[in-house]
Amino acid sequence: MLRRVRRAHPPLALLAGGGLASVLVLVPITYIVVRATDRGWQTFADTVWRQRTLELLVRSVGLAVVVTTASVVIGVAAAWLVTSSDLPGRRFWRVALAMPLALPSYIAAWAWIGWRPDLVGFDGAAIVLTSISYPYVYLPVLGALGRADPALADVARSCGRGPWWVFVRVTLRQVRIAAVGGALLVMLYVLSEFAAVSIMRYESLTKVIYSSYRASFDRTPAAALGCVLVAATMVPLWFAVRFSGSGRVARVGAGSTRTAATVELRRLRWPITGCVAALLGFSLGVPAWNLVRWTGRGSSTTTWNDVAEATATTLGLAAAAAAAAVIIAIPIGLLSARYAGRCARAVTALAYAGHALPGIVVALSLVFFGIRYANAIYQRTPMLVGAYVVIFLSLAIGAIHGSIAQAPPILDEVARSSGRRQVTVWFSVTLRLAAPGIGTAAALVFIATSKELPATLLLRPIGTDTLATQLWSRTDAVNYAAAAPYACVLVLIACIPTALLTRASVTRS
Repeated sequence: MLRRVRRAHPPLALLAGGGLASVLVLVPITYIVVRATDRGWQTFADTVWRQRTLELLVRSVGLAVVVTTASVVIGVAAAWLVTSSDLPGRRFWRVALAMPLALPSYIAAWAWIGWRPDLVGFDGAAIVLTSISYPYVYLPVLGALGRADPALADVARSCGRGPWWVFVRVTLRQVRIAAVGGALLVMLYVLSEFAAVSIMRYESLTKVIYSSYRASFDRTPAAALGCVLVAATMVPLWFAVRFSGSGRVARVGAGSTRTAATVELRRLRWPITGCVAALLGFSLGVPAWNLVRWTGRGSSTTTWNDVAEATATTLGLAAAAAAAAVIIAIPIGLLSARYAGRCARAVTALAYAGHALPGIVVALSLVFFGIRYANAIYQRTPMLVGAYVVIFLSLAIGAIHGSIAQAPPILDEVARSSGRRQVTVWFSVTLRLAAPGIGTAAALVFIATSKELPATLLLRPIGTDTLATQLWSRTDAVNYAAAAPYACVLVLIACIPTALLTRASVTRS
C-alpha cells in the first residue's frame, strides 16, 4: 500500500544540521554579492541588464536544457534496462555505464576534438557534456529501482497492461524523485561547467566569468555575472522541488525481498544491446582511444612514484570530502523528505546554489575568508575539504533525499510508538532503509572530488598534488604522454565506488 508522508515540525537537531550547511554555502555567496556590489548598485545593475548578459544566459540555459533532457532519457532508460529487462550482460553494463562519471570534462572534450576537430560549438559541447553527465541521473535511478516495489508492476501486468504502460505509469512514478534530483544535478553541473565549453569553443556565462577573473584585477563584473548564474539556478531548483515534493509516496511491505519479473525485449534485445554498447563506446571508447594515442606519442618523464603519491592524496581527499558531505547532507535529506516546508526548501535551495557556483568562485571566496578570518586553516586540508563540500553537497542531498523519500514513514511512527527516541529511530530505521541512497551520495561526491580542479589548484596545501592537478599541468603544457598515466588512474579509481554502489543499490538481478 502507499501512504503519504505527513508533514510535522522539524526537530532542532535537523535544523542545526541544515544551519551548518547553510553557513558553509553562504560564505561564497556572500563573497560574490559583496564583490558584485563593491562599486555600487548602479554598476551592478548596468552589468546585469546588458544585452550581452542576456545572450550569455540564454546560451547557457539552452545548453543546460538540451544536456539535461538527453541525460534524463539516457539515464532512466539505461537504469531500467540493467535492472528490469533481459538485456544480455546486464551485470557488466550496470557498472560500466557509470564509468563516464569519472572522466574529467576537459579530457572528454580534448578526446572528441582529437577525433572530430570540426565538432565545436553548441553541438560539440552538448555531446561531450551528455556523455559524461547522464550517470548523474543513471546512478540515483538505479538505486531507486532497487528499492521499488515489484508488486505494483506485477499487478499492472496481471491486469493486461503492456510493458510500455507499466513503465510510464508505474516505474517512472516510483523513480520520479530520484530522476528529478539527478536532472537537477545535471542542469547545475552544465550551468557551472567551464573546461568543456571552453575547449569546444562555446561561449557561455561561466566561460566569461572565468575569463573575466583571469584577465582583470577588477572582479566586479565577473562577480555580477556570478550573481546572475546563482539566480538562474533558482528556477530549475524551484521546479524540481515543486515537481518532486508533491504526492510523495513510500512503500510499506516486504516487496523488496521479492524477485521482480523480467521484461523480455524479444526482437529488440540485440538492437538495444547494440545501442547500449554504442553509448559506452562514445562515452568511454573515444577518450580511451585518445589515452592510448597520447601514450604512444612519445616517452613520458612521469614516474610511478609520482602517480602513486598523487593517487594516495586524491583518495584521501575524496574520502574525506565524501564522508563530510554525507554527514552534512543527511539532516537536509531528512528535512526535505520528512518535514517538507519553507525551512527545508530554503536550506535545500542554498545547498544547490553552491553547486552552481564555479569552482574558482568558491575557491576565491574561501581564500578571502581564510586570509581574513581563518588563517590557521588557510591552504590546509580542512579548508580544501570544506570547498569540496560546498561545491558537491547537492550531489549527496539529491541521492539521500530520494532514498529517504522511498522509506515508508509508517515504520518511523511504529518505532516511535514503542518508546524509542527520534534520533534512535532515524539511525535504526530511516537511514538503514535509505542506505542505497547514502551509498550513491558517497560515490557521487567521491568521484566528483577526485577530478575537481579549480578549487584544488587554489586551496591545496603547498606541495600537495592530486591526479587532477597533475593531469591538468601536463595537458596544459601539451605533454599528453606524461598526462596519460594520471588520466588512466583517475578513470580506474571510479571502478571501486561504482562497483560497491551498484552492488548495494540494486538487490535484484
